[in-house]
Amino acid sequence: MLRTGRGVLLMTGAALLVALTLVVAFANGANDVSKGVATLVGSGVTDYRRAILWGTVWTVAGGVAAAFASQGLVAVFSGNGVLATPPVGPAFLVAVTSGAIGWLVLATSTGLPVSTTHALVGGLVGAGLAAQGVGGVAWAAVARKVALPLATSPLVSFALVVAVFPVVGLAFRRLNRYCVCVERRGVALVPASAAPVSVAPTESTLHLLAGGDCPPRVLTRLNALDSLHWLSAGLTSFFRALNDTPKILALGVGAAAVLGVAAKPLFLLVALAMGAGSHVAGRRVTHTLAGKVTRIAPDGGLAANLVTSALVGLASVVSAPVSTTHVSSGAIVGIGTRTRDMRWKVVREMLLAWLVTLPVAAALAGVTYGVIGAVR
Repeated sequence: MLRTGRGVLLMTGAALLVALTLVVAFANGANDVSKGVATLVGSGVTDYRRAILWGTVWTVAGGVAAAFASQGLVAVFSGNGVLATPPVGPAFLVAVTSGAIGWLVLATSTGLPVSTTHALVGGLVGAGLAAQGVGGVAWAAVARKVALPLATSPLVSFALVVAVFPVVGLAFRRLNRYCVCVERRGVALVPASAAPVSVAPTESTLHLLAGGDCPPRVLTRLNALDSLHWLSAGLTSFFRALNDTPKILALGVGAAAVLGVAAKPLFLLVALAMGAGSHVAGRRVTHTLAGKVTRIAPDGGLAANLVTSALVGLASVVSAPVSTTHVSSGAIVGIGTRTRDMRWKVVREMLLAWLVTLPVAAALAGVTYGVIGAVR
């Protein structure tokens, strides 16, 4: 009877942990979809609805791809890369997820772009301190594997945007003189009044036109730079999910095993939860990055997305825990300094949010662990 009771308790704890992991994924999507698509909105390429839908699709794709390409980050964020001897049991991981969720929800509701990576590390550190004391945290490993990449990534993205912005601007001015026009040819059925009743399309033709103006009969117009901007935004969203999914999944792997759920299906669940958060609640933070930091011209937005997607994609391949928030925000600030149009008040608010993310998440996780211990 006692064993049965413990088994039920273990299963309940595991189910709760999996549910909390999916809540973290939802909160991550709500805060982080902006990092890939904000420049599309800020530069006037598209509106919020289309941009967020585009980012959502690529986010889910990146989350699914993480099951095959980014499993190295699972070990780091399961506690092995942060704690000397990670505690075993759902109470510890429930505390970690609760700390991350608390801060992510608060930041997202106020429109602040914060780092899920920082929040997860803070949760691990806070719960580890509560469970094992100062000696339980592998401080050297935290500094080397986590803090260093997180601290340097915004500086690197800032420098790269400043460097590549003139090149992208030159290419933009040259390529923007041309557009690809898709023209539909058809056979019209015309009555005696000469008013066309219907058109039966027979073929489509492509035209490369100078000057950027398509004739009125065309089916659609494709601008080369806008198309590249869309692609770079999609890749940024893809690589962001590729980097973030294993970090989030690490919290629920053990619990999923208890429930008899394999790791690969859990990747899909996390990816779908991230996509849901992106689509349902991604607008508020997108508004901050798209219009409150600096005015974003199309060439600047393209430069920022190219740098962000390249850095986050590289980090995913080598299993480096960079923050897409820091990379993309650093790139957008780089645009502002090049164009001399920065809203420094907003930048200061963002920096403050970054600085308090880890300690606030740590405090929330530590308190949660203490409460669970007192209740048990």
